Amino acid sequence: MHQLDPALAAWLEEYNRELADLVAKGYKATAIGAREALANLTRQMVTPGPDIAWVNDELVPGRDYTVPVRIYHPDPKRPLPVLVFFHGGGHMVGSVSVYDPICRRLAAASRHVVVSAEYRRSPESPYPAGLQDAATVAKGVWQALDARQLPYVRQLSLAGDSAGGALTSSLSGLGQYDASLQIKRQVLIYPSVDYTLSQPSVDENGEGYLLTKARVAWYFDNYFQHAENRLQASPLHWAFTRKLPDTLLVSAGFDPLRDEDFLYVDKLRAAAVEVEHLHLDGMVHAFLNLEAIVPDACRMVYQRIGEFLNR
Repeated sequence: MHQLDPALAAWLEEYNRELADLVAKGYKATAIGAREALANLTRQMVTPGPDIAWVNDELVPGRDYTVPVRIYHPDPKRPLPVLVFFHGGGHMVGSVSVYDPICRRLAAASRHVVVSAEYRRSPESPYPAGLQDAATVAKGVWQALDARQLPYVRQLSLAGDSAGGALTSSLSGLGQYDASLQIKRQVLIYPSVDYTLSQPSVDENGEGYLLTKARVAWYFDNYFQHAENRLQASPLHWAFTRKLPDTLLVSAGFDPLRDEDFLYVDKLRAAAVEVEHLHLDGMVHAFLNLEAIVPDACRMVYQRIGEFLNR
């Protein structure tokens, strides 16, 4: 029987009590409140992060939308490989600004040029807008770096947490058949890879562990607004071939998404794809946004990501 990290257990007890009080006072879930909640939580729990030598914003033009990005170059006099990052948040919340401290840590740990994408979010921009923006950035990142006259190695890896992991794994799946998407490695941090919510851990961990089954269902209902086939949209249920990139997947024991993450790893291995699976049994979903509570776990994850990307 796995055990929740004691520090997380104590924090969750207070968090769930405060949430129940809000609901009793008439709280209603909206995009406004959800976005503010993640931004405030991350601001409280994650310090600003290391200084990175060059940090600036740029635009990546797309067919239907020009995507803002933030570029983090740890050594702007030296060409480094590139890591495009997609933030989490159920396709509704999160932003480049909210994830700034996490991207700084990724850039420092990986010694990669990190490009963080401000893709469109639901409910204003439902599926597939965010995925289209992710593809725009993955394909147009070189032009963005050239526009800033930054040195880089033309080697692309992708990373994302939660819904950002859904975008990452979706691009990797599409890249099996798209020569314009040459992805070296992917880093999936407690990724959402199955929009059907049909795995046992969705119910097992669906209440009391920060991310709830009801909240995930609400996110997905806002994302899929036109009766799309959610099974067909789920990268877990796509074909897996050896053309998929080498993968590091980080999962958490008390995450509603845990079982789909394990299944994704199993399918990678069955397709003879190189995969590393870092499972933290006592963690909850989004623990990188709770760094003040579990600093050792977060430090280990960044270290493993750096080692994986540079092996």
